[in-house]
Amino acid sequence: MNSGSACPCGTDRPYAACCKPLHDGEPAASAERLMRSRYSAYVLQLAAYVTTTWHPSTRPAHLVLDHPRWLGLQIKQQATQGDQATVEFVARYKTGGKATRLHERSRFVREDGRWYYVDGEFPNRG
Repeated sequence: MNSGSACPCGTDRPYAACCKPLHDGEPAASAERLMRSRYSAYVLQLAAYVTTTWHPSTRPAHLVLDHPRWLGLQIKQQATQGDQATVEFVARYKTGGKATRLHERSRFVREDGRWYYVDGEFPNRG
């Protein structure tokens, strides 16, 4: 991706000034920033970044990223209490000609100054 291109996370900022520094190792300032950078990592197929930002207690042993066409990210709400946070989002993507919405309420934890994705629940299921 051209670092001057708009960042995939939807902030309308250039990738170089938005998610790229996080992808290069800079800690995210908030759980929402981590969420946005993880979305961008899925778009850009940066599996190593997705893995390292996943909390070790829930991190999968192997991660294979699918290759959907990501269409956009909307942050619905976020809340932070100390070193714990939740971010509710909707990510849209298309695979096999079918558009899909992933609606998740994700949990994050901050340890040693870094935010990590822990897990998520899907409010629209069941």
